[in-house]
Amino acid sequence: MTTLQSVPALGTHPASGSLPSRAETREQLSKAAYDLLVIGGGILGISTAWHAAQSGLRVALVDAGDFAGATSSASSKLLHGGLRYLQTGAVKLVAENHFERRAVSRQVAPHLANPLTFYLPVYKGGPHGAAKLGAGVFAYSALSAFGDGVGHVISPARARRDVPELRTDNLKAVAVYGDDQMNDARMALMTVRAAVDAGAVVLNHAAVTGLRFTRGRVTGAELQDRTDGTEFGVDARLVLNATGPWVDHLRRMENPDAAPSIRLSKGAHLVLKRTRPWKAALATPIDKYRITFALPWEDMLLLGTTDEEYEGDPADVAVNEKDTAQILDEAAFSIRDQQLSRDLITYSFAGLRVLPGGPGDTSKAKRETVVTEGRGGMLSVAGGKWTTFRHIGRTVMNKLAALPGHPLAQDMEPIAHLPKKLPLPGIANPNAVAHRLLVDGGTPGPRMAADTARHLATHYGSLSFDIARMANENPALAERIHPDAPEIWAQVAYARDHEWAETADDVLRRRTTLTIRGLATDEIRAGVESMLGDRG
Repeated sequence: MTTLQSVPALGTHPASGSLPSRAETREQLSKAAYDLLVIGGGILGISTAWHAAQSGLRVALVDAGDFAGATSSASSKLLHGGLRYLQTGAVKLVAENHFERRAVSRQVAPHLANPLTFYLPVYKGGPHGAAKLGAGVFAYSALSAFGDGVGHVISPARARRDVPELRTDNLKAVAVYGDDQMNDARMALMTVRAAVDAGAVVLNHAAVTGLRFTRGRVTGAELQDRTDGTEFGVDARLVLNATGPWVDHLRRMENPDAAPSIRLSKGAHLVLKRTRPWKAALATPIDKYRITFALPWEDMLLLGTTDEEYEGDPADVAVNEKDTAQILDEAAFSIRDQQLSRDLITYSFAGLRVLPGGPGDTSKAKRETVVTEGRGGMLSVAGGKWTTFRHIGRTVMNKLAALPGHPLAQDMEPIAHLPKKLPLPGIANPNAVAHRLLVDGGTPGPRMAADTARHLATHYGSLSFDIARMANENPALAERIHPDAPEIWAQVAYARDHEWAETADDVLRRRTTLTIRGLATDEIRAGVESMLGDRG
C-alpha cells in the first residue's frame, strides 16, 4: 500500500480537461440566467437536468451534499421489473419497468449494470407455493420478452451449487428469474456527467439558504458553498425542487403554509464479507408482499431491506440495532448461520423512500412519481424508483412542456424528438475494456493487474483508459490504495479532477466502495484528503 508520506505528491499534475474550479463554477452560476434550476442532485434531479439540457434548455443543478449523497446511493442496487407488483395485478407497470431496465443495462449503461440471476426459495409453510411462484416467474420473464431467459423452477440441490450458504431445511423448490444489478452511486455520477456534456452547469456541496422571488414567482435561489462558506445566488425562469426527503422543507421556503405532500419509508441494508462465492442472488418471501434480498455485490453480500414509516429529520436516518436484528433474522429464513455472523458486517446504511402522502402500510404503497406546482410557480417532484430514472426525467420534461403559457415550454426541444436510449459516458463492453487494459494497460506502459482491469472496466467503461493513462504517467498513481482491493490511487486523482469529489466520503463511499467494504482505514482516508487538497 502506498505510504501516507508519498500521497501528497500524487496529485500535483491534474489531467488535462479537468473540471473548472468551484470559484469558477460559482461565478458562472451567479452571472448567467438559467432556464431551469434543479435543486437536488439525487437521481431524480440528475435525470431531469440531463433531459432538460438535451432539450436545449440552459440548466443549473445544485445539491447541498454530494451527488447521490443520500437516498440515491442507499438503494438495493437493483434495476428490476418489480416481481412483487405482479401480486397486485400491476402487469403494465412490470412490463414498463422491464423495458426501462433492459434499456439501461443493454443500451444506456452496459458498463455500469450487469445481469443477475435470482433464486426465490420455496419453503414448507411459506407464504407462497412452488406452483404459484413457478407461474409467477414465468409470467415475469414473459413480460420482459424472455430477454433474461424463461422463469422456471429448479431443485434445492441445483440451487445450493450456486448459493453455497442456502438453507435447505424444509426447502421444497427454488424459482429462478433474471433482473439486473448496478452500482447506484456510479450510475448517478455518470448521469451527472451526461448532463454536463449536454450543457448543464452543476455544483455539489452547495446548500440552498433561501429562494429568490420576482412579483411573487420563484425565480432562483440563494446558496452557500459548504466547502468554504461563500454565498452566491442563481437566477432561473423556473425552479424544480427535487430534494427527495427534503421536498417539503423547500416547499415551505416557497409557502410557509404548504401542507405536507409526502411520507417517508426507511430502508436499511447490511453489507457482509462472503464466506464463499455466490453465483446468484436470493429473493426470499417474508410475507405476502415483502421480499428480503441477499445480493452478491462488489465482492460482498448485501442484505435488506426494511420498510417502515420514518418521521424524523431525514439527515438523521441511520441503521439501528432493531434494523440490524430484523435484517439478519429475515435473512436467516434462507441463509445458513455461518454467513450471518455479526463479525462479517463491514458496513450498514439506510435510505428514505419518498412516497405520496396518505394512510396505509408503506410496504404496500406505490412507488409513483408526484409532480406538484406551488403558489410561487416552483415545481416539486418526488418519488419514483431507480429502475425508471430515465422515464422520470422524461415525465418531468413533459410536465414542463405542458405548463400553460410558460415561455420555457416554447424554448424546449420536444421531448418526443430526443433519442430514446442515449448512452451514458464511458459506454463500452466491459469485457473488451478489461481485455485491452490487461494486454497493454490501455496505453503504452506496464500491464495492469487482472482484478484492477476488471474493476475499472465495470465501473468506468471506456473512461478506464483515462485512469490508466494517469497511472502510466505517474507510477505512484498505479499503486493500490489498499493491498486487498483492486482500486488504485489514480482513481482518487480522477475523482478529484473529473468527478466533483470534494471530501474523503465522496471518494471512499461513492466514487469507490472502499468504505462499504470495510477497507477505508484512517491512513487511507488521510491520504485521500491530502490528495483532494492538492488540486495543482
